[in-house]
Amino acid sequence: MDHEDRIALFLDYENLALGAREHLGGMAFDLRPIADALAERGRVVVRRAYADWSFFDEDRRMLTRSHVELIEMPQRMGASRKNAADIKMAVDAVELAFERAYVSTFVICTGDSDFTPLVHKLRELNKRVIGVGVEKSTSALLPPACDEFLYYDRLEGVDVPPARARRGRPARLPSPEPQPAGQVEPVEQEPEAQPVEAEPARDVDTLSVLVAQTVAGLQGSSSGEVTASTLKRTLLRKDPTFSESDYGFRTFGELLRHLAERTVIELAEGPAKGDPEVSLPEHGDREVAFGLLRSVVGDLAGGEGAVALSGLKNQLRRARPDFSEKKLGYRSFLQFCKAAATSGIVDLRWSADADDYLLTTPAS
Repeated sequence: MDHEDRIALFLDYENLALGAREHLGGMAFDLRPIADALAERGRVVVRRAYADWSFFDEDRRMLTRSHVELIEMPQRMGASRKNAADIKMAVDAVELAFERAYVSTFVICTGDSDFTPLVHKLRELNKRVIGVGVEKSTSALLPPACDEFLYYDRLEGVDVPPARARRGRPARLPSPEPQPAGQVEPVEQEPEAQPVEAEPARDVDTLSVLVAQTVAGLQGSSSGEVTASTLKRTLLRKDPTFSESDYGFRTFGELLRHLAERTVIELAEGPAKGDPEVSLPEHGDREVAFGLLRSVVGDLAGGEGAVALSGLKNQLRRARPDFSEKKLGYRSFLQFCKAAATSGIVDLRWSADADDYLLTTPAS
């Protein structure tokens, strides 16, 4: 238990309840999906929700059964009540950060950007901050400020009702005219309801490049091995809303195994069980890529004698669409070209006149 994160949960309940009601098909807010997600991240030792509970009578019973402390903010209708609840919640969170040093993680459940300064202050106090909010009612300023941000509508156990297409009132049809004997009027079929289109899955190819780039950066900036847990934390720092479930994978390990099968990364036994070491594969076609660079530079140079670095990568991809320097272990295309120059494949020099690097093929 000493190694578990202690979590303090703070709910801006009015923001969550109204956000779910307005943007999730009128569904009632349920704490259980949030509680389940936090159970995977540590031990929740503080649970507080802030609202004028006279407006949320049924919700109050649900929260009480989940052992949430209800903080009553009986104010007038409108912004004054909302501001009072926000201020009280922020003050209590900062006070708890100073008084309870063992609380390592604060979960701020809201989509309101007014809580962004609170998130910054908690992180300044060396606290990990996880945000939770309804996607369509969450300010774009809040997720990047957090260490991790969970969209409530994407959590396991939240079943968002499908949007129903509005159907107009059917018009009154004129009385059918009598038909001659033996002739049957074709019956017009009522048009079928169009199925609701599911949200398209995110691009796994784009994810492959992101993971390869991140692993390359970690390998270049640290002397030790890159573990799966380190990679996941780094991806969350780049995008606090990152979740492997958005790409169709149940766990991060399943995602890594999929990328390993595609030779984007390699997995090896790590320092701890269930935390494998992640590295970029040593592709045997690195020399092939160098040869491709030399060939493209030679073809483009022609009579000009030199090719600018800008736009050169696109030319390589025209010749080989799957080219990516990230998969070869280089953090940037310039680094790849410098490696090729070091190996004598091409000549690379900076040109002040062109304000760019120029590449040429070495003289035979």
